[in-house]
Amino acid sequence: MIKSMTGYGRGEKLFNDYKITVEIKSVNNRYLDYNIRMYKQYSFVEDAVRECLATRISRGKVDVFIQYDTVDNDDKVITLNTSVAKGYYDALKAMGEKLGIRDDITVSSISRFPDVFNVEKCEQDKEQIIADTKEVMAMALDDISANRAREGARLYDFFVETISGVRDILDTIKERSNDTVDEYKQRMRERIEELLNGVEVDETRLLTEVAIFSDKVNITEELVRFESHLNEYSNLLKSDIPVGRKLDFTIQELNREANTMGSKCNDFIIGKAVVDLKSEIEKLREQVQNIE
Repeated sequence: MIKSMTGYGRGEKLFNDYKITVEIKSVNNRYLDYNIRMYKQYSFVEDAVRECLATRISRGKVDVFIQYDTVDNDDKVITLNTSVAKGYYDALKAMGEKLGIRDDITVSSISRFPDVFNVEKCEQDKEQIIADTKEVMAMALDDISANRAREGARLYDFFVETISGVRDILDTIKERSNDTVDEYKQRMRERIEELLNGVEVDETRLLTEVAIFSDKVNITEELVRFESHLNEYSNLLKSDIPVGRKLDFTIQELNREANTMGSKCNDFIIGKAVVDLKSEIEKLREQVQNIE
């Protein structure tokens, strides 16, 4: 079934020492355009995220937000900068001797000086983080996919209802097109008889004129093509693969055939029906822009 390009999905999971949260938002766009936001130190995950997106979303403007939250603070390693600490100790000791101050140097006093300790983060297991991120991405993508499918189902109902209305208008045009030639023939006969004032009408000439008129206003070919495109449109709506671009192209073909019918017809009723037809096609076109 068709899917909308508009949707929202979220995934979240707690791992051993951190939590990953992924949010995905998408709106209409002609092509696939995505923007990924995450902490700079996790930029090595971006390629994997792009691959995940490309396999599940084919069209739309997609924003991805990825957040990494540390559960505890034991991800840092603190080590002694021995040379700096010894330098402070020697300097303090020399100061005491020079100024005659009692030596009260302690570990606590030296530890207060800057750069005595090196604070470093534990080395990240990048492969594990990538694997964990892909797992949460899959959760968020499942969520947004379900969301887009629900919206697609609502659009499907709209399309089915609108297409039903288009078929009713098409039936009106078909019925009327069968009558226009006969009515033209009758009007021409009455006019000729009026002008000839009782003289016998030349049936051959009359039939020739009617045939010329019939050829000019005949829209059978356009009706057949229009119905064929409409059937194709209905079939595409049931597809499980992205069909937004194909639907858009089919709408263009429907509109082209409707324009041709409007230009060829020489009848008020058909002309009005064609206007109604184009109005319904425009409704379809507007909503097709939402389909992936």
